[in-house]
Amino acid sequence: MHKSILGALLVLGFSGTLQAAEADAGVAEVIAQQLMKVDARLPVESVTAAQIPGIYEVVLGTGEVLYADQKGEYFMLGQLYKLSDDKGFVNLTEERLNAQRVALIGGVDAKDRISFKPEGEVKATIAVFTDVDCPYCRKLHAEVPKLNAMGIQVDYLAFPRGGERSAAFAKMQSVWCSAPDQRAANLSKVKNGGAIEAQVCDSPVMDQFTLGQKVGVTGTPALVFEDGSLVPGYMPAARLAQMLGLAQ
Repeated sequence: MHKSILGALLVLGFSGTLQAAEADAGVAEVIAQQLMKVDARLPVESVTAAQIPGIYEVVLGTGEVLYADQKGEYFMLGQLYKLSDDKGFVNLTEERLNAQRVALIGGVDAKDRISFKPEGEVKATIAVFTDVDCPYCRKLHAEVPKLNAMGIQVDYLAFPRGGERSAAFAKMQSVWCSAPDQRAANLSKVKNGGAIEAQVCDSPVMDQFTLGQKVGVTGTPALVFEDGSLVPGYMPAARLAQMLGLAQ
């Protein structure tokens, strides 16, 4: 969350969630103007009516979700759960974030991903934000053949944790700047400690780094399932298969 927001808003354990209806234009403008008092650079992407009457969901350009009253005087952060007779507590806030992740990940062109595909049927696909110098990313990469054998496709997205000035960024840019048919092999080579020829191009590495931040990635590896669920950290292949409903 933007530091200025954290310093200005009261963090509560309760919030609203998305409803299909767009908020009245006047309400949206009022809420946006109130947030600009906190930080004029704060990007407000949308304001929609929440499921709780009188509450509005505010989606920021950074990917975070806030909730406000119609005057923008009160803001709430946290998770909203709906009590369902058949499902128990349903996390509506996480459902909203999942949908947002699906849309954002879906916007990444296939040519900008480095994919490891099963030889046979693709039963599931996971997007993995990775850093080539991350030990647990390397550990997960060693599990990719097992994942592929179970029908799980792994699509890698770049997330150099140290940003554009890091050694990992230079390596990952060289990988993504490789010829398309060499990228997977070069990614494996670098993850295993090998060196490749340095290359510079108009790569998607930093765009994917920014995307990772927007979907909530704070460390690597970070996995995003097809339903938008975000799974942080290393997970063995067998456990991932269970989570994807593919356990044998």
